[in-house]
Amino acid sequence: MRIIAAGGGTAGHINPALAILGYLKERQPDAEILYIGCKGRMEERLVAQAGYDFRGIEVQGFSRKISPKGLADNIITVKKAIKAGRDAKRIIEDFKPDIVVGTGGYVSGPVLKAAQKLGIPTLIHEQNAFPGVTNKMLAKKAERVMLAMPEAKKYFKDGCRFEETGNPVRGDILTAEKKRCREVLGLDERPVILSFGGSLGAKIINESIADIIARSAKDGKYQHIHAYGQYGKWFPDLLRKKGADLEKATNLDIREYINDMPVCLAAADVVVSRAGAITLSEIQVQGKPSILIPSPNVAENHQYHNAMALVERNAAVLIEEKDLTPEKLTEEIDKLASDPERLAEYSENAGKMAVNDAAKRIYGIIIEVLSKKGANSR
Repeated sequence: MRIIAAGGGTAGHINPALAILGYLKERQPDAEILYIGCKGRMEERLVAQAGYDFRGIEVQGFSRKISPKGLADNIITVKKAIKAGRDAKRIIEDFKPDIVVGTGGYVSGPVLKAAQKLGIPTLIHEQNAFPGVTNKMLAKKAERVMLAMPEAKKYFKDGCRFEETGNPVRGDILTAEKKRCREVLGLDERPVILSFGGSLGAKIINESIADIIARSAKDGKYQHIHAYGQYGKWFPDLLRKKGADLEKATNLDIREYINDMPVCLAAADVVVSRAGAITLSEIQVQGKPSILIPSPNVAENHQYHNAMALVERNAAVLIEEKDLTPEKLTEEIDKLASDPERLAEYSENAGKMAVNDAAKRIYGIIIEVLSKKGANSR
């Protein structure tokens, strides 16, 4: 089998592609794999770490600013799109894939479009409850549109062929066990709050969570793991200004980044986070009650729609960023963490939404599409 994967811009587009490729490679070690992404972006580094061949093209999104600069940026965007289409066609013709899988982001657009024009089967994987522009544009000509959340279906045009697959998540997320992970982290029976705002950090989440962390430093009510992110290096000083002695408060684990997310997530009783699609899939797999603060600075406000999929199933609390304050966040954490029946209900409902075999389902669709292609070509 020869397969091209395309997707990038954010980890939410890249990690599903890598999970799909990893599962496929386990079952077909001789498969030839090529990843097409944007030059110099996150995907180039992550794909190299995963051990796959990478080819880069240059694309960028359209500016929404109505200004001379916005117009100039959009002219550059159009020029790059035209060149990216030619480059993608050249790469595809050279590699000769049996199938192309796109996981979203601007870079997947020219790749899937070129493949479709060349008559190569394409599959689209949509991680979010509100689909991205690129996926919506290309969906009708795809062999299958694979959805992580059924809510996304209504945003596509008629004539698309859907499969509900869920989001593929890391194997260590699937197998992490709460008791063992608490032992690894040296945690006791007190409630564990896990909070984070992404690898870069979210300033408003850091500012809003600081009060309850500082309180826990004094009263020891909660054990708290918090990642403040690359741009939040000021956060420990904020806690100290609020009276937290970080050296003595052994119930606090304050760090820049969570490198052992499977362990921390499994150990948690309540998760406070953004509402990225992969984060929510991991929360569901682990069956964790959550307080979700969607980022409003994402395309089509898709994180809000992601969060609502859990809220409507009584599996999470939603706080929109415009309503977020230290007092509000402290109140919601206290209400949820102190209510065992509600915690159990949210945990059960989140777990019901989980898809533990997403990579297997997607692999099955790949094989099915290729089998039909072979049958039709005879």
